[in-house]
Amino acid sequence: MTETTPKTIPADAPAMRSLVEKARIMSADDMRRAISRLSHEIIERIGGPEDVIICGIRTRGQFLAERIVKKIKEIEDVRVPLGILDITLYRDDLQTVAKQPVVRSTEIPVSIVDKHVVLVDDVLYTGRTIRAAMDEVIDFGRPKTIQLAVLVDRGHREFPIRADYVGKNVPTSQNEVVKVQFAEVDGADSVVVLEFEEES
Repeated sequence: MTETTPKTIPADAPAMRSLVEKARIMSADDMRRAISRLSHEIIERIGGPEDVIICGIRTRGQFLAERIVKKIKEIEDVRVPLGILDITLYRDDLQTVAKQPVVRSTEIPVSIVDKHVVLVDDVLYTGRTIRAAMDEVIDFGRPKTIQLAVLVDRGHREFPIRADYVGKNVPTSQNEVVKVQFAEVDGADSVVVLEFEEES
């Protein structure tokens, strides 16, 4: 789940300011290599694909998780279970997001008890999305470990949360937004940094 409004976009940002592209920090090839590296690191650190569950956080974390599962299948010839989390009802800002938030299904096809659950998201920012995801996972049982894989870590943590696996660390300002684009929904793969344009 890309941490955009209201988390990536500063709450006190003027409403009429628009975002402009500042830098393209990952190409499709960069993303492919990062996903391959993340997949290898997950298997190496855990010691194999057994007892691993990959759980993507909707929406873009889901696409990243699907690609990691596919890459692990290529590496180990084993398809690890894929879970999809919708953390809407676990958000600590739920009342400020919408009067009637859109809630989609969470799908975890196997028991997580005594398993290594790897949460997957596209961008790690404040850590609040990950905290909500961990709360939801725990409601399904007691895993052996909960680990975190992200494509981009942009800093500015508000909770004491860090990623175990990181595709790219990108220092950013609070005035910037990191947008991960996936071909599945955006037509192409890339990661761009957007910035609020200065008022004239």
